[in-house]
Amino acid sequence: MTEKIGVLVGWEHSFPKAFIERCNKVPGIHAELAKLGGTPERFESPYRVLIDRISHEVKHYRFYLKAAVLGGAFVINDPFWWSADDKFFGYSLASQLGVAIPRTVMLPQQDYIPAISKDRSLRNLEYPLNWEAIVDYVGFPAILKPADGGGWKDVTVVRTPAELLAAYNASGLNVMTLQEFIDFDDYIRCICVGQDRILPIQYNPKEIGPTGLRGRYVGREEDRWLPQDLHDRVLNDAITINKALRYDMNSVEFAVKDGVPYAIDFTNPAPDMHIEHLGERYFNIAIDWMVEFAAAAAKEGRRTRDNYAWAKLLNNDLEKVRLGAAT
Repeated sequence: MTEKIGVLVGWEHSFPKAFIERCNKVPGIHAELAKLGGTPERFESPYRVLIDRISHEVKHYRFYLKAAVLGGAFVINDPFWWSADDKFFGYSLASQLGVAIPRTVMLPQQDYIPAISKDRSLRNLEYPLNWEAIVDYVGFPAILKPADGGGWKDVTVVRTPAELLAAYNASGLNVMTLQEFIDFDDYIRCICVGQDRILPIQYNPKEIGPTGLRGRYVGREEDRWLPQDLHDRVLNDAITINKALRYDMNSVEFAVKDGVPYAIDFTNPAPDMHIEHLGERYFNIAIDWMVEFAAAAAKEGRRTRDNYAWAKLLNNDLEKVRLGAAT
């Protein structure tokens, strides 16, 4: 029996091409670009596994993937969780898990949609903000960035109260976070597959990469340029984060200062896997890991829906639901 794996992608070329070609060399597996059209309210997913690298930009795909979960597919990454998470929640969760996090404060939006009456709809909002306490906690320099953003969009380094207020006043409808700036000695981006396969790569977020985007992989030949204890901590922290978020495809970034790896950016469920960025060696490792993980998930019949109580209801297993609620 052949199990089907579908890939949802945007403009990227190298990842889907290599992934599909290598998947189709695995006995019992057929991989292809997923084709989505009109979807009835009750259907069985034609794909055993779906790999999602674009639904954050195409709303129809996100809705389809939720239905595909209902229809029995294993979706990488879980579209229900991806719809609910944000970077500030990630910081809060990681800090409680014992992962080192820069001091971070979430700020209210600076502006609101026209339907919001600021003197009636915002009665729960502290006003004015206690900027002195916020700055005392975070310190300068600091990074002002969206709580749900990515790709360095709307990110500003602020060094004074005047710079902070100017950047905040220009932030519009974004919910922003103010975060302690870590003047790092080393920086690591980990490509993560299946929660516990971690590929740490030396990275420089300050440089411009080969395609003109911010950030460049340094690409040392040796995998363990870090001291052993720091290497082990980075891997353990990345695994902890992935397991907590249930991300099977992620990138986790650490800024290292005085021997401490601070988790800076780790809610990236469609991580960079372009050969032009990673380089051939790291790209091939990431693709091979993805093929192995997706093929195993397909053959083992994994289902994302099994993480949710409503799946037990669908399976007429009401007793498990009752027992789960009791515990």
